[in-house]
Formats: sequence, structure tokens, C-alpha cells
Amino acid sequence: MRFSGTVRAIALALTIAVVPATAQAESLRQALASAYLNNPDIMSALLSVKATAEGIAVAKAGQRPTIGLSGNISGRFAAEQGKDFSTGYGYQLGASYNQTLFDNFQTDAAIEQARALTEVSKYSLRNSEQNVLLSVVQAYYAVIRDTQLVQMRAENMRFFDAQVNSADDRLRLGEGTRIDVSQAKARQAQAVASYRAAVASLQTSQASFQRWVGHKPSNLTSDFNFGRLLPSSIDAAIELAETSHPALLSARAAIRAAQAGSDQASAAFGPTLNLIGSLCGVGCFTNLAGEPKGGMSGSVSLQLSIPIYAGGALGANIRKANLNQIKSEVDALSARDQIRESVISAWSSLQNASAQITSAQSAVESGRLVVEGTVSERDVGQKTTLDVLNAQAELTTAQEGLISARASKMIAAFSLLAASGRLSAEDLQLDVTVHSADGYIASVEDVWAELRAIND
Repeated sequence: MRFSGTVRAIALALTIAVVPATAQAESLRQALASAYLNNPDIMSALLSVKATAEGIAVAKAGQRPTIGLSGNISGRFAAEQGKDFSTGYGYQLGASYNQTLFDNFQTDAAIEQARALTEVSKYSLRNSEQNVLLSVVQAYYAVIRDTQLVQMRAENMRFFDAQVNSADDRLRLGEGTRIDVSQAKARQAQAVASYRAAVASLQTSQASFQRWVGHKPSNLTSDFNFGRLLPSSIDAAIELAETSHPALLSARAAIRAAQAGSDQASAAFGPTLNLIGSLCGVGCFTNLAGEPKGGMSGSVSLQLSIPIYAGGALGANIRKANLNQIKSEVDALSARDQIRESVISAWSSLQNASAQITSAQSAVESGRLVVEGTVSERDVGQKTTLDVLNAQAELTTAQEGLISARASKMIAAFSLLAASGRLSAEDLQLDVTVHSADGYIASVEDVWAELRAIND
């Protein structure tokens, strides 16, 4: 009796500690929106797109002139033996101009490569978004599952408390045995251990939820309306994934980048023509005393260079670029196979979870009837306490299976969306402003923005 009271006190304390007290429900859409707006992984991927986009401006600079101003001022003195100490000064102000007129299309290839790499980053952002949203779903339903397991195992403890009390009462009345009491107490101890394990799992799930969503879970609801998001067949899911999965689109963009890199390496064998100009506007000339006097000077020249031999570096660069291009194509094939496997796995998991739910529901309904009947038969002496304990254990297993299967079905459904490339804020129609670096990329493409910034 004292042990039963202690168990109930522990259960109550732990339940209060892990179950949120607020009554306001947080839907899955709200959790997904919160994670989308606040998760650092998505923000990091967005910043990565913007940083990569700057490579476009760097590559385009190869086609634009480089203009600069230069100036210097100097002083001098002389203390020659037998002559007076003398001093002087000089200054000069000028400008320079340098532009590549032709480089065998190396810069064109570099620009194309930079754009392709930016596209790779854009799809990586979408892939990061999918991974974060799927992690939110997994954490969300893990909290729901573990909360239900805690509640169910708490009820299970109360059931075994009652069985211990019943066994004690029957022993005092001479209708039971000490073996019945010992068996009941053993199952009661197992129930306490299972409950504590469920509490620990719930605390872990809550920590995972807070990591991905940004705040602690509060009274979560399991309902979600997929509408027409889920593919109707496995073939449709595979076809959708091959056309829209961001990881596969990123791999295809990487092929473009590698092809541009190969073109750039090949173009390095060609000629380069530069226009070079200089202008001296102040202090260009000096008199006999070394003092500056008026006048201007300038020069314009064309410089042609043709590589003949570079110690094998040019050939090595071409071979390396060609190997990287082949590797990018192989990586794209690997990405396609992995995505196809993910689609098939998610589809199978979804079908299996649905079947498990149906089976578990029947098992729970039957198990409840068995427990009730076994308790009644035990009370009239037709069944033993062990029969009751075994029936309750089977019912508990079926209930836990049902709880886990329901969570697994929802996670599998979202995994199928992710594998198909449709787990995004836009596809889910979340109430958020979709993160995009398109505006930033457009500003980077404006090659004169830097000059205007200086003028402003």
C-alpha cells in the first residue's frame, strides 16, 4: 500500500513536470511557420546564397575596366661636402585605366560558372528548408507520441496499483496467495520503469522540438490537412521527385558549373588583349632645380599576350576541370538514385503505418474486452491474477503500437512530401514570407552598382 502511494506521487510529479499547463493549442502549421522564420539553418543557407551570388559580380569584373587615381608627394635634401645644404620637393597626381578587351572567352565562362554555383546555392536553400521542416514534423509528432505514451503508462501504473491492492485484499481474505501479490508488485515495478522511460523520451522530444521550432511545445494537435499535396501513386511520386527535388536540381546545376569550369580552363590557352592607359595631370615635369612645373602627359597601349608554356599548369587545369565535370555527372546520378530510394522508402513506410494502425486498433479493442473479461473471471475464481497481468500487458503493447503507428504515419507522409520535393513553405502554404535571394542576386548582376555607391 505504501509503495503504491509512492508510485502515484512520483507519477503525478513527473506528469506535472513534462506536460504543458497552458490550454492554447499549437497547430503543426504554426510550428512549421515559426521554424521557417526563426531556424538558424535556413537563415545560414539564405546567407550562403547571397555570399555565393557575389561571385557573379567578381566574375563580371573581368569584363569591366579598372580605373584608379594615384598621387604621391616627396621631399628631398642634399648635404654635399663643400656645398650649401639644399632641399626640394615633388608631387604628382595621375590616373590609370586597364581593361581586358579579349581573353578567349575565359571571363564569359567564369560568369556562367558563378551563375551556376549561385543556382546550386539556391537549391541548397530549398533543400535545407525541406530538411528543417521535416525535422520539425518529426519533433512535433514525437512530442505527441511521447506525451500519449506518458499518459497511457501513467494509467497503466494506476491499473497495477489497483491489482496490487486487490491481491493484498484477496490475500487477507484467504482467497489469494503471496505469489499473486509478488507477481502484481513485479508488474507494478515494470510499469514504473516504463513510465520513467517514457518521461525521459518526452523530455528529449521536447528539447528537439525547441531546437527546431524555437520555443517549447504547448498542447500540440495531431490534425493536418494535406489536401492534394500527397502523390497518388509511387510512380507519380518518383516522377515528381525527378523533376522538382531541390537536391537533384542542385546536382544538375553543379553539372553546369563544372562544364563552365572546363570551358574556362580550355580558354586559358588562348590570347589575351588588354587596353592600358595612364594619365599624369599634375607634377608630371620638373625644372632644372627639380621643382615641379605645369604640363600633362599620358599614354595608351594595347597589350597582347599568348601563353606558350606554363610548366604544365594549363594542361593540368584542363584535366582537372574535365574530371570535375565527369564527377558532377556521376554525383547527379547518385543523387537521383538516393532520391528515388527515399521516395520508395517513404511510400512503403506510409503504407505500412496505415496497415499497422488498422491492426493495432483491432488489437486495442479486443485487448480491452479481454482485460475486462479476465478481471471478471478472476473475481469469480476462473482466472488467476497472472492472467489479468498478462492480459493488461498485451493491451499495453497494443496501445503503444497504435500510438507509435499514428505518429509514424504522419512522419512518413511528410517524408514522402520531402522525398518528392514538395515540403516547402510555399507548397504547404504557410503564413510566412518565403525566403528568397532573387532580389539580392539581381542587384549583384548590376555591375555598375559599386560605382553608383561611390558617387552617392
